[in-house]
Amino acid sequence: MRLLHTSDWHLGQKFQHRDRAEEHLVALTWLVKTIENESIDCLIVAGDIFDIGNPPNYARRMYYRFLTALLKTSCQYIVIIGGNHDSPSMLNAPKDLLEAMNVYVLGTTTGDLKDQILELRNKEGKMEAVVAAVPFLRDKDLRASIAGETGEERKLAIRAGIRAHYQDVSELINPYRQQTVPTIAVGHLYVKGSYASEERANIYIGDTENIEADQFSDLFDYVALGHIHRAQTFKGNERVHYSGSLLPLSFSETKDDKIVKIIDIEAANRMKVRDVPVPLFRRLKTIQLPFEDMKTRLQQLHEDYKNELTVWVDAIVTDEKMIPNLDLELREFARPLNVELLKIRTTFQAHTHAFTYTERDLKDLNPLDVFLEKCKLQNLSEKETEDLTMTFKELQAWMLEEK
Repeated sequence: MRLLHTSDWHLGQKFQHRDRAEEHLVALTWLVKTIENESIDCLIVAGDIFDIGNPPNYARRMYYRFLTALLKTSCQYIVIIGGNHDSPSMLNAPKDLLEAMNVYVLGTTTGDLKDQILELRNKEGKMEAVVAAVPFLRDKDLRASIAGETGEERKLAIRAGIRAHYQDVSELINPYRQQTVPTIAVGHLYVKGSYASEERANIYIGDTENIEADQFSDLFDYVALGHIHRAQTFKGNERVHYSGSLLPLSFSETKDDKIVKIIDIEAANRMKVRDVPVPLFRRLKTIQLPFEDMKTRLQQLHEDYKNELTVWVDAIVTDEKMIPNLDLELREFARPLNVELLKIRTTFQAHTHAFTYTERDLKDLNPLDVFLEKCKLQNLSEKETEDLTMTFKELQAWMLEEK
């Protein structure tokens, strides 16, 4: 049996107010061809299929057309779990219909842990593998709120809840291991020691301490994770893998090698994992140069990639003195090129005094960034900020689920 592990598609993402429909479509088309060429039997998508809880219609169409395209391939099973960006109700809405096509979707937890155990059986009824599919665990899935609880107590309760949940699920897997059936766990969370490409403001406070790689039960032959956009495997725990995102989702991810993971299951405890590079469909460039050198570099980008998707650039202009109408002139220069300037920032140096002028655009911030800035203005203590931030994140999670 051959599996493909991917995650963090973020369909419908807006990048500096530009939608990414074109490159997401190319990426999913590539993924279908890879599944076909590699004779994949099972696709695993470890959360964050969409970027927001109420994604645009084009993103939903893209998702369903992708699933439809897989019906013509060798892929017999598709396992999809909800991530922290996904709306559980939206993912679960066509659950029964999709299951008739061997597409198993778990947008959120239910009251019964057995719902997270999926038996993958072929047309003859033979069990080929068992999957423990654990969607993103929200606060309400893990614990009951306690009046007067401190921020630290809430963090500890969440961490304990996550670990207990995965332990309880692994116990349901144990009977299958006794039958020597290969077992896979799928999750969407931050594992301690994982490395992200940028500082991430996730739903959990202290979520870098959620669970350690070696705390996933040995009953799992392979642990397919989503949430961290950088692909990685944990040293000493080679069963545990992040596939990373399908596309670079910010300028900070441009140096990451995007991959999908292909797993060949020979038997229980016998798996071979290899990384398959994902082509770079659009170039994202951060360039820091003096004004005239910047124009030369933009022209070179045009020549190098004029037959590809438009290059998106974060331009940082460094010069000795201020240049009047710099923004207008640079955008006018780039207009005929296959280059789009998403940001223009400037750093000027006058005499021996250097200063940087940057305009912070609201679209560069997420709601948590704005909330934390507001907390700073109120001169709150570190503990007060931490407690309020925990409550704010709970509210974000609740609003996402309500959509």
